[in-house]
Amino acid sequence: MRIPHNERLGSVITDGEPERKCILSGAHDVRDALVRLAISPDGEVLPDALARAPGRGAWIGVSRAELETALTKGKLKGALARAFKGATLSIPADLPERIEAALLRAFTDRLGLEMKSGRLLVGSDRIAEHARMGKVAWLAHAADAGEDGSRKLDQAWRVGQDAEGSGMAGVTLPLDRTTLSVALGRDNVVHLALTDRSAAQRLAVPLQRLLRYLGQGEKTGQDHGEAPAQRAGLLPHDDDLRLKDVPKQ
Repeated sequence: MRIPHNERLGSVITDGEPERKCILSGAHDVRDALVRLAISPDGEVLPDALARAPGRGAWIGVSRAELETALTKGKLKGALARAFKGATLSIPADLPERIEAALLRAFTDRLGLEMKSGRLLVGSDRIAEHARMGKVAWLAHAADAGEDGSRKLDQAWRVGQDAEGSGMAGVTLPLDRTTLSVALGRDNVVHLALTDRSAAQRLAVPLQRLLRYLGQGEKTGQDHGEAPAQRAGLLPHDDDLRLKDVPKQ
């Protein structure tokens, strides 16, 4: 089944996925593109990065900068009061920071799970080898990765997917090599790749939420007019480019 794209957000969604409404902008979008807020038993508003907390939730689809403005001007308080039906709420002053930290943790935790499963590759030589063989479904680079190294891996990926000239490129993550290395327990993690399309799609959800919140949802990857999936570092669907011999896990 082909997975349609949300062109505005650059997100990857599935057919029939439920939509949610941003309490600040009023815009509707798929839930995987928005960030859920929940309230604790004592009424504190907290980020629910995995959208799994029980009870009523409120959804936001704005950037951190926009959220901070809404918090300062009191718009967030009113929107939350309506969303939670007048419940007594406590909004932490550092809520925007807490949301970013939660989204970062959700993304790095997902990376860690994929590494434990053996689907996540690190190291330029290993990634390049798999990329040229057509066995990479997702490619990413640390925020401080060297341009030359990233460009070479992007090229190897395109060669392996018979996509030369397409501009397909890995995503530049909003984390530097030190942060990635600590998160994954490895030394000098600069480039990452996934060998499984399903794993790449699982990772796309926390990644797109994070990039959207940081205001980078339309700025990832190299600027070659790439499709939304490419901006997320995802391999396009096999009716666009062939996925050759990527193992199904």
